[in-house]
Amino acid sequence: MGFTEAIVLGIVQGLGEFLPISSSAHLVLVPWLFNWPDPGLAFDVALHLGTLVAVVAYFWRDWLELIHKGLRQASSREGRLFWYLVLATIPGGLAGLALEHQAETVFREPWLVGLMLIVMGAALYLADHKGLRSLNLWGISWREALLIGLAQAFAIIPGVSRSGVTIAAARALGIRREAATRFSFLLSTPIILGAGLVKLKDLTPADLTLCFFSGVAVAALTGFAAIAFLLRFVTTHNFNIFVWYRFLLGATVFLLYWLRFS
Repeated sequence: MGFTEAIVLGIVQGLGEFLPISSSAHLVLVPWLFNWPDPGLAFDVALHLGTLVAVVAYFWRDWLELIHKGLRQASSREGRLFWYLVLATIPGGLAGLALEHQAETVFREPWLVGLMLIVMGAALYLADHKGLRSLNLWGISWREALLIGLAQAFAIIPGVSRSGVTIAAARALGIRREAATRFSFLLSTPIILGAGLVKLKDLTPADLTLCFFSGVAVAALTGFAAIAFLLRFVTTHNFNIFVWYRFLLGATVFLLYWLRFS
């Protein structure tokens, strides 16, 4: 992999991980469109580390308080939220372990990615516009947390989008847009950490190249910017712009796939 590819894929990962457009879909489609080689395991780890740095850097104060209250005052609102996040992480973690091989093979077919971009775009639109929303972050119960966690398990399929599916599930459950987005970002921390740790054990010193560290840095910077942007954006806007982007990209993927194999 060249330096240019590392920078481009770092930007793609940083933006796609936190905006509801699916980072995994873009990491499949960008090399496919430009005929780039598979970036390999080492760069995959670099991208996960980069987005982990981004979310921890943005929410470290929140996590310190959540962990402290979760372990010391479990009945407090922060303590309950901590354990709800733990509960919501379990389905996605189990899905990642059970379907890791499929996620690296059959789930990466461009036509499937295109289909999931469109399907989840429609789901996000319907959930975001359905009925009134009354629950804030502290109104989330273990039931909502578990259902959001079950939804997150589907994010193992590129094109679904971890942030997209968790925000859509939260909105469908009556959670306000800002609270749904913040809960999704907090929930991303343990799942990104787990995915990175699973693959980190396979790294060798030879993998720690300039491209590796470039990917970490670029994904971290763009990921931090994406988090800050979306949290401000949802205070005054809906998710329509991301829905239409998903529709357009999904349709483009189908067209290019048909042209390549017709």
